[in-house]
Amino acid sequence: MKIKITAAILLSMLFTVSCTDLDEQLYDQVEDGNFGNTTKEIDALVGGAYSSLRGFSDAISNNFPTCEYVFFLNEVVSDEATIPTRGTNWYDGGQYQDAQKHTWKADNRMILSAWRYNYTGIAKINAIIYQINKSSLTEKAKEPIFAELKALRAYYYYNLLDLFGNVPIVTNFEDTDLPTNSTRKEVYDFVEKELTDAIPILNGNVVYSKLTKNVAYSILARLYLNSEAFIGVARWQDCLDACQKVTGYSLTPDFFANFATENQTSSEIIFAIPYDSKAGTVGNYMNSMSAHYNQKLAISPIGNYPWSANGMCAQPGVYSAFEDTDKRKKCMLAGDQINLATGSVIMMDNGEPLTYTENLTSLTDAKENEGVRLAKYEMKAGEQWERDHDFVLIRYSEILMMQAECYVRLGSPDLARPFLQQVTARAGEEMPAVIDLSFIDQELLKEFTFEGRRRTDNIRFGTFFLPWWEKGATEKYRAIFPIPSTVLTTNKNLKQNPGYPLN
Repeated sequence: MKIKITAAILLSMLFTVSCTDLDEQLYDQVEDGNFGNTTKEIDALVGGAYSSLRGFSDAISNNFPTCEYVFFLNEVVSDEATIPTRGTNWYDGGQYQDAQKHTWKADNRMILSAWRYNYTGIAKINAIIYQINKSSLTEKAKEPIFAELKALRAYYYYNLLDLFGNVPIVTNFEDTDLPTNSTRKEVYDFVEKELTDAIPILNGNVVYSKLTKNVAYSILARLYLNSEAFIGVARWQDCLDACQKVTGYSLTPDFFANFATENQTSSEIIFAIPYDSKAGTVGNYMNSMSAHYNQKLAISPIGNYPWSANGMCAQPGVYSAFEDTDKRKKCMLAGDQINLATGSVIMMDNGEPLTYTENLTSLTDAKENEGVRLAKYEMKAGEQWERDHDFVLIRYSEILMMQAECYVRLGSPDLARPFLQQVTARAGEEMPAVIDLSFIDQELLKEFTFEGRRRTDNIRFGTFFLPWWEKGATEKYRAIFPIPSTVLTTNKNLKQNPGYPLN
């Protein structure tokens, strides 16, 4: 009896695909037959591709882009966040300390999670393309579906390009050969071509959480913005051109509307991962990974808020980089935390007040209350463990900031001013007389704090390689991560990235 493909079966692939074994014969689960021939069935298939953006968890690693290892990795290797060891908590084999000190190895679980997250999404899209290709749809009907799926796949490959550089390009669902590395330039060219080929076919309207022309141009702009860091060729004008084709968006008057529980109504969000706890979505609990265990008493007078893990916090110097008049400063929790039931400062279990300090005693032995905490996404009483806000991937303010940066890099800082003015005016911040790259860098830090993108900015601006808190100078080869050791063990055709030990 043939296996009839359903959206549920495709969703299960997200958990069964081994992304350390890219030759797994998934196509034996896919019927060449009758699924994928109606609009409803096609929508179910394409929806399955988008669901992969939420990641997954299994016995090997947590692969949630919103809150755990995937998000953690980009944050804690940057100058923005850290996960200090607090007593016996948050040591976890030293993976967070290694990330902070830039001494990570190929067996770091966060690095494996980032690899598996992206390749699981790619494998799922390849399976769906195979299924639709075998359907009875006409070639003309398939064209816009394939454009959307390939552009979404290009988003995953952009992530891999940024994180790992020299990765395998796998597009054929039926290919059972173990893949080899492509060069970073080849991956770069692949991402660019997939996007530019798809753009003329993609939907040109503003459609929330779908891969449209606007989203594709935004990813393309990111590619060009980081081109010099990726392949040694600057493409500032190309980035500008791509940004100027993103239309239909505007900044929300309230910065924090982008991070409210119902943020799907924002006029600024270009691309996001939708979440709805009632629909059973999982993996979206970032605030709880930062807040102290007793923070719930500052959110609800009866403590009606999910458990918190007292983990990630801002590095020293991040909170004080904001002027007190900057509205965005409220994206962090600092100082005394007040018990809503008593009006007094919350007490920790050790009898000391819960007062968040910017300073941290050390990376290896921080106190429970040390470190300013994440508070960008709305926290409110009665929330479930799985939050309902959508996780923002691309905002219109990024499009404005990219244009400003490109004009400065092209030697025309005055042309950057109107783009920056929109961002700083909303924040309540004054514009400087002189706009330079240092100001751009600081604005990127303040505008996108805890949005999982600071590492890429650090690399582009060169600060990634300089000493900062609990970190010495970083070797240039660490601009990309090593291919995970388990991946190399599984696939002998792959070679480790330069600079890293071979095993």
